[in-house]
Amino acid sequence: MTDAAPRELSFQEKVAIFSADYLKCCKYLMQVEPGRDTFTKRLYSLLIASSQLLEDLLDFHGAKNNRNWYYYRELCATVRHLSRAAYSQKHIFNRMPFYELESPKDFDAQGERALAFLTRCLQRLAPAILEEARRLQIPVPDDMFSPSDFPRVSTDEILESDIDDAEKHQKKESIVGLASEFLNIVKTFDHLAFYEPLTIEQIQNLVPSKANEVQIRKYEMVVHNLQSEFDSYVIHGGYRSGNRGLKKFRSYFSIVLHLLEFTGGLLHYYERHLLDAGFKNVYKQVSDRLMEVINGDELLEVTVNYGLFYVCEFLTQGMNLAQDVLNENMKRDSITVGVPQKLGFHSRPSLMVAKVVQHYGGQVEMIVNGDRFDASSVLDMQWAGGKIKKENVDEVMFTGDVRALHDLAILASVNYGEDSMGKGVALPKELDYLK
Repeated sequence: MTDAAPRELSFQEKVAIFSADYLKCCKYLMQVEPGRDTFTKRLYSLLIASSQLLEDLLDFHGAKNNRNWYYYRELCATVRHLSRAAYSQKHIFNRMPFYELESPKDFDAQGERALAFLTRCLQRLAPAILEEARRLQIPVPDDMFSPSDFPRVSTDEILESDIDDAEKHQKKESIVGLASEFLNIVKTFDHLAFYEPLTIEQIQNLVPSKANEVQIRKYEMVVHNLQSEFDSYVIHGGYRSGNRGLKKFRSYFSIVLHLLEFTGGLLHYYERHLLDAGFKNVYKQVSDRLMEVINGDELLEVTVNYGLFYVCEFLTQGMNLAQDVLNENMKRDSITVGVPQKLGFHSRPSLMVAKVVQHYGGQVEMIVNGDRFDASSVLDMQWAGGKIKKENVDEVMFTGDVRALHDLAILASVNYGEDSMGKGVALPKELDYLK
């Protein structure tokens, strides 16, 4: 005789089960004062997990398209996104001392302000969630969590460091590639960069037309991949041993990554749940109800003037170290090539050479009769062009990053991208990035 198959639970029964920990967290948010020992990563983690599971259940059963359940579903999504941002910010607080980075002006204070805003939002959401649960006849658990359920991750008790990765063979080609990619991120991020806090009017002009979730998530993925490659191929261990310069370099990946997570998550929430995208009826009504609890302008201000602002700050701060790491680890060589025929190093050939060098980021110099010129600078190249013409020089030497030298040799073989009349010619496929 076999046991009978378990009875399939109804939607209402499943909602009660999936809401239990979520609602207990809401009761905790209402009754416990926020502080270092009460609002911890463990609390935010439980809020994320319980709201994620509940949101999945609601979506599976069609709550997005049901008037009765849509608001409960949107409250759940709001808790999930705000808790993720709070978790990222709490992680930054915990790890910053180990990064050994110089904190930009007001970084700590602005981080505290951002976390306090998120905490206030979660606390204001809690009674609305409990009220909506009761309206939907979802049982609210009688018991609740206590601060002892949410111990802090950070501690003064550190395990002995007895794995030494200081002598691990470090692949220089990986280091060089990582440094070049970091510099490329700095360059491509420039269109989003700003270095003074923005007014709310400026922020509203920026989001979502110029800065939006899609763009930030792309950078988040790239930086995450850099950090993964670093841990796999450069230094495998933690922060307390090994090459300090390289570990400091990794710290820039980490802080930028977590700030991008913070920024991207909140931009997603704003664009998906608060921004007026032209929807009407129930969707607009629910969005308006959320805005009564979550101040959309303040959320945008925190997202941009804290999250995005300090992404820019740390990318800029890390640029010099990335350049030093690159120049210390790249392979160096020299090549001798001819100068551009007929017209010499005027604007087009000078620009082409500079773009090749800038593409890789490593140091390259052009040597003309003993004088050295920065090959990454169009102006320097044109100064060199004047000397070349004056002294009737036919050949020059480039010295520095072998990757750039390889491409400069290809560029020289096609007369630096122009014919004898100064008109552009097709470039080899190896130089497609110059187009």
